[in-house]
Amino acid sequence: GLKTTSINRRLTAIRQFFRFLLQEELVDSDPTRDIVRAKKALYLPEVLSIEEVDRLLGAPDCSTPLGLRDKAMLELLYATGLRVSELVGLKLQNLNLHVGYLMTRGKGGKERLVPLGESAQARVQEYLGRGRPQLVHKAVDALFCSNRGTAMTRQNFWYIIKRHAADCGILKPISPHTLRHSFATHLLSGGADLRSVQMML
Repeated sequence: GLKTTSINRRLTAIRQFFRFLLQEELVDSDPTRDIVRAKKALYLPEVLSIEEVDRLLGAPDCSTPLGLRDKAMLELLYATGLRVSELVGLKLQNLNLHVGYLMTRGKGGKERLVPLGESAQARVQEYLGRGRPQLVHKAVDALFCSNRGTAMTRQNFWYIIKRHAADCGILKPISPHTLRHSFATHLLSGGADLRSVQMML
């Protein structure tokens, strides 16, 4: 009745125990040696509908610096499909708003150029003009800052997205990764080819 992850975790513990017993010469053989790990079930990630995305993007209060920051981060995440670690790791020099792209470093240290849509560009420009200057208290080159003026963390943004989702009545489980999957799903349903979406991600 356990999930496969729980079964495998328990199996690992039992295997380690029998290795210890063998080393201490308390048993003659390891009965766990031929037990095959349970195969993990494939879980499809939660995806927001376009209407839910619109509500989420409209949730931040853009009359405040923090609201401008949150709006820019949400728009950027949905428009580009960035991982949250890539989003919070963006530096000012990674951004080219004149041409409309950003440069990010993904898994394995691979650099890639990601195009920006007009809406995301406008939101980031607004944040840079009216929001970020009021948040930064020292020489920080991070694009997105916390309310203490330091670089944003993944945990900070996790809290932000959960709060805005609750504020606009989205009841399904949501994380920064939800917007990445929604970005890909909406592109595919809009006619983008799979290879192009994979390249962007």
